[in-house]
Amino acid sequence: MIKKKRFEKIIDYFSKHHPIAETELHYKNPYQLMVAVILSAQCTDKRVNMVTPALFKSFPKPQVMAVASSDEVFQYIKSISYPNNKAKHLVGMAKMLVEDFKGIIPSDVDELQKLPGVGRKTANVIASVIYNKPTMAVDTHVFRVSARLGLTTNSTTPLETEKQLIKYIPKDKIAIAHHWLILHGRYVCLARNPKCAECDLKLFCKFFMSK
Repeated sequence: MIKKKRFEKIIDYFSKHHPIAETELHYKNPYQLMVAVILSAQCTDKRVNMVTPALFKSFPKPQVMAVASSDEVFQYIKSISYPNNKAKHLVGMAKMLVEDFKGIIPSDVDELQKLPGVGRKTANVIASVIYNKPTMAVDTHVFRVSARLGLTTNSTTPLETEKQLIKYIPKDKIAIAHHWLILHGRYVCLARNPKCAECDLKLFCKFFMSK
């Protein structure tokens, strides 16, 4: 199956069977999502959602977090992976957000990446989820699933995967496609024991067809 056709089949499947796909991180505004996404690096959304309610209660807006110490923030996120670094990133992010962006989360990916703790993946998530921009955030799930399905070829970096995916996914589907791939990887196309037997995409899947 040629790559373009494979994309069409997979997008059609997800569009029909999963018309609504969203982040599983809990948030009420752009600032909260930014914090949650920074915390989610190499950590599960479930764990992040366990610590953010208390964190958001104590630091409800960037102006409050900006004047906090990293030690104060650390106390709320110490069960998260790499809490020391993330505490420093959160305070630094809040300070820059207040001083350089008037407390408003920017929509531009390049501007977002100026914020401490915000790499390309996080910037793409914010631009996509908050501003519905056609950006593809590539985490381990997206990287693995897109390769297995045959949507990407010989990709060795997240950026290569991102470029290959947005080349064939219609612009109006890129934002939701990010969630399709993540959720499929989280619940079906598992890293160690993919549930191929119950996967409806196996007829289009390069990994399954090669077994």
